[in-house]
Parts: sequence; structure tokens; C-alpha cells
Amino acid sequence: MPSKTLPFVSLGFIMSPILYSKLRSIVRLDKFICESTSLTRSLAKKAMHRGDVTCDGEIIKNSGFKVTDAHTICLDGEVLSIIGPRFIMINKPVDTICSTIDEEYPSVLGLIDVIKPEELHIAGRLDADTTGLVLITNDGQWSHKITSPKKECGKRYLLETAEPLADSLVEQFATGLQLNNEDGLTKPAILDILGAHEARLTITEGKYHQVKRMLAAVGNRVTRLHRECVGTIELDADLDLGEWRYLTDEEIKSVK
Repeated sequence: MPSKTLPFVSLGFIMSPILYSKLRSIVRLDKFICESTSLTRSLAKKAMHRGDVTCDGEIIKNSGFKVTDAHTICLDGEVLSIIGPRFIMINKPVDTICSTIDEEYPSVLGLIDVIKPEELHIAGRLDADTTGLVLITNDGQWSHKITSPKKECGKRYLLETAEPLADSLVEQFATGLQLNNEDGLTKPAILDILGAHEARLTITEGKYHQVKRMLAAVGNRVTRLHRECVGTIELDADLDLGEWRYLTDEEIKSVK
């Protein structure tokens, strides 16, 4: 499904709405074009030879021309900028996986229409049968703050269970549960029971299949799981399954 906020598409290339406005160093013009568009080095050179590339209004055909932050580079009249850090939220549908490649199911990255998707990685995975908020970025330090156990970044899930949920579970989850093949108890978790078979659960860990294993530890089974929130970043209520958007500056800065 398409994004509700599509990147700018023009002249055969796609530019991200989140861009670096300045270069950090002097680079070759052909390299600059490759890092600003989906063009390969050879296609960038062909565009230059056709006269499609200008620097400060002047046609440049020399691929070795050096570019600095003082230059304005255009391709077919469109101003280019180096793509910087990208931060994306997607409402993950079932039967997709949080992997950089397709395996048993297709990768969730295949739902995102951006250039250079191979530079992106997923900050916190969900199982193939789990839906909801997945964060995607090319900023390793930012994603580490989400996934590192030391950061204790909270993740909130909406879940449904096969068996009724007893009120006594609230204290059990807050105290910690013993999972199979784990040393020690889980960290305190917040269980908010919404109905006989429905609850919200907030955890600060990311153990393998943790939510499902926590319910199994109390003799129950998760039948539906949906992630609503990571840290303070909430999944948009109007973002349908398979749709995505770029994070706002405020959302990006909320991860500390």
C-alpha cells in the first residue's frame, strides 16, 4: 500500500523530504549526485554529459568537479541535497518480517518507497504475525537507544488472549515473571486489563517473543498482538496497515 506522505518523485529519481542541506566536506560532483538520487555513478556521468547537471546555474560536464556546501547543484532543474539520517514509522501488517531481506515472508522494507533502501535497518523487530509500530532508520546510534536493554525504552502492546485475564496478573507482571530458559525474572511490566480477553502491556525489555512468552508463563496464549507505541512515539491512528511516514523532528528528538 502507498504511503500517505509520499517522497517527492520527479525526473526518474526520488528525493527524501528529510535531507542534509549542507555537505560536510568537498566531494566529487558525480559522487554527490549518487548520494542525492537513485542514480548509479555511470548514470550520473551520462546525465552530466547530456548537460542535465548544473552548478550555480552553470552546466557542468566534468564528473570530477569538486562540490562544497557553497554550491547549488541541480539535476534537470531540481535542486539536489545529500540524503541525511532517515527516520520512518510504518504500521506493519501480518505476514511481513522485520528483516532487511525477504525470507519466508517479504521484508517490511519492501513497503517503503524510498531511494537506497539498502541503507536502512529496523529498530526493534516484530514477529510475522504481529502488527503495529515499527521504526526504520539509517542512524545506528539512534536505533541503539531504542533497542539497548540499558536504555529501558518502553514498548506498549495491545493484545488479545485465548483465556480470560485474571486481575491478579497485574501484580504478577509488575513483580516479574519467570520465562522458560531465562535466568531471573522479567523486568517490571505494566499490564492494563481492558476486558476478559484484552489488555495493554508495556515492557522495557526486548527478549525473544517476550510478550507471548510472558502470557505463556501464566498459562495463557496470545491470539493477537499489536504494537502501539515505542518510547513516546505513538503509531498514527489514521495510518493503515502497510502505510508509513517520516517521523517529525519532535519524535526523532524524543529518543534519548
